[in-house]
Amino acid sequence: MSDTLVIHHDASSHQFETTVQGQRAYLAYMDLGKRTLDIYRTFVPDALRGRGIAASLAKHALDYAEREGYEVIASCSYVERYMDDLWRQEQKARGED
Repeated sequence: MSDTLVIHHDASSHQFETTVQGQRAYLAYMDLGKRTLDIYRTFVPDALRGRGIAASLAKHALDYAEREGYEVIASCSYVERYMDDLWRQEQKARGED
C-alpha cells in the first residue's frame, strides 16, 4: 500500500500530505531557521491506520531534511519512534547491536 502513495510536499504550509480513499493524511513541521526543522505532528485518519502511511510521510520528510541539509527535532512522538527505529536498524547493519 505505502509503495503506491503519492506524497506531496506543500512547502508553503510546511506539510507533507497524501490522500487515500478521499481522506487526507499529513505530517506537519516548522522551519525554525538555522537549518532546523521541528516535525511536530503526523495525522492519519482512523480508517487508514496500520497501512504504513505515517511511516511513508516520515520517510519523505526525513529524506527531504537530509537532502536539504536540515537537522530534525522530532516533537511528534511517532516520528521520534520512527527515527529511533532507523537508528537501531543502522546499528544492527553495522554489527553494533
